[in-house]
Amino acid sequence: MDKVVVNIGTGSETTAYENAKRLLATLTNAKPASAMAKRRIPTFKIGKGTKIGVFVTLRGKRASELANRLFKTVDNKVGKRAISGNSVNFGIKEYIDIPGLKYDPTIGIIGMNVNVSFKRKGIRVARRKRGAADVGKKHMLISREEIKEHLKKDFGVEVSTGAE
Repeated sequence: MDKVVVNIGTGSETTAYENAKRLLATLTNAKPASAMAKRRIPTFKIGKGTKIGVFVTLRGKRASELANRLFKTVDNKVGKRAISGNSVNFGIKEYIDIPGLKYDPTIGIIGMNVNVSFKRKGIRVARRKRGAADVGKKHMLISREEIKEHLKKDFGVEVSTGAE
């Protein structure tokens, strides 16, 4: 596993932004970063550079602990469509479903998106600044079956075969 990214989109509303920021800070014990609008969208009253969401990226041991906790929220089951590329994506409709988090009336009910990314050892060879070398396409991509096996072995997560 490479990293876990937890994202909450809030739109241009400042109170929702502050609540989402506080929620992610309590969930992950990390400082959330702001997601900024890349272009102006007048229909939604969003200007370029407006804060429209918050996210946290975790790696290493903290990432695997958080992923384990978040998978329990969805009863250790994800749909087969949740796996794409080298990642698993799923949503959580209400944060109160997460084990260990209690309802906070000042925050309200907020949902979030979770992205768990995977990478193979040796990918750094292509990304490093000095002495970079090509890495084959077969080494870059992780098959869906390998991700399923990893999810089952490390997190106890079942991948359902239905269209979810």
